Amino acid sequence: MEGAESPAGPGPGPVGTGDDDDDHDQDQDQERESRQSAQLDAEAEAEAERPQQKLLRLPLSRIKGLIKADPEVTLASQEAVFAIGKAAELFVEVIAKDAYTFALQAKRKTIQRKDLDNAVDAADEFAFLEGTLE
Repeated sequence: MEGAESPAGPGPGPVGTGDDDDDHDQDQDQERESRQSAQLDAEAEAEAERPQQKLLRLPLSRIKGLIKADPEVTLASQEAVFAIGKAAELFVEVIAKDAYTFALQAKRKTIQRKDLDNAVDAADEFAFLEGTLE
C-alpha cells in the first residue's frame, strides 16, 4: 500500500508525530477561553442591565416611604432612593454582625436588645445611636 492515500485524504504527515495533536489542543484551549470570555461578558452585561431593585434586599417602596416621612425632603431621585437603601442594608449588616458577636460571647445564637446596646457602646461608628434604643 505504499503511496496510497488514507480514506480521509492526504495527510500532512505520518501519524503519531504529535504536531497535529498539539495544534488541535491549542485550538481547543483557545476556543474554550473565548467561550468562557464570552460567557463572562454576557453575565456582566446581564448584571448591568438588571434593575436596581434586584440588587437590594430592602423594598424600594419602603425606603421611599421613609424618605417621604421627612418634611424637609420634597423630591428624591431613583438613584438617591437606591443609594439610601444600599446604605441601610450595609448598616444593618454591620450592626447585626457586631451584635451577633456579643450574642456568641454570651453563648447564645439569638441577638437580644442587650447585644445591640453592647455593639453600639463598643464601636465609635455607632455613637450617634447612643440613647436612641431607650
